Amino acid sequence: MEYFHSELRACRRCLEEGYWIVPGPVFSGGPEARVMLIGQAPGVTEGQVKRPFNAGSGKRLFQWLGEAGWGEDEFRANAYMTAVTKCYPGPSGNGKGDRVATPFEQALCRPWLEQEIRFVNPQLMILVGGLAIKLLYPTSAKLNELIGTAAYFPPETLAADPLNFDLTQAEIITTADRRPPSEEGVTTGDALLTRHSSLATRHLSGGRFVVPLPHPSGASLWPNKPENQALIKQALSLLAEIRKAYDL
Repeated sequence: MEYFHSELRACRRCLEEGYWIVPGPVFSGGPEARVMLIGQAPGVTEGQVKRPFNAGSGKRLFQWLGEAGWGEDEFRANAYMTAVTKCYPGPSGNGKGDRVATPFEQALCRPWLEQEIRFVNPQLMILVGGLAIKLLYPTSAKLNELIGTAAYFPPETLAADPLNFDLTQAEIITTADRRPPSEEGVTTGDALLTRHSSLATRHLSGGRFVVPLPHPSGASLWPNKPENQALIKQALSLLAEIRKAYDL
């Protein structure tokens, strides 16, 4: 993976295609990591110091992870942290926040992310923010449908290829205090039928859990609403259970 990282650090694909970015991918961790966190893109501070979630959004993120049982230093030392696009994409045109990388930029960066997932093959994947969440979930799915749930991929779904974003092969798990869907299941986005169970009653024999979290940026108002804060608490409860079950 050392050679892969050296190649990744030298990447200038978006710059060569004429996009304004601050070149220099931002990521941390190695192939021994059992937890992978995928964000959207680094911000201006992260682009300068080359450290994921280094600024204000990182403060809120690590407050959340602290509620799930991880200290920041421990998490940074043991997890693999990366993003959908690796370089700071620059400020937005309206001067509010950062520019969202275009679909073409995301596609240019996607092979790097796919290779990271194959190298690490994490037991737990945390998707932070809309771009990361859409790697797995339908684009039509709303945050209040997803936050507070986890997707579980059994070992056999990862045996041929650790890169698996086929949600039809996963089981959707919710916390006990989240109101369950109808007995027939719940349709999310592309008419995806899922079944629900309690993590506490599962026999964990491997596989991968994927847990979505909203973006922790202060520019996002979604986490500030009481009903959404309750969903975040449920997501953190799931993360805490997974961390304990896997000794992560």
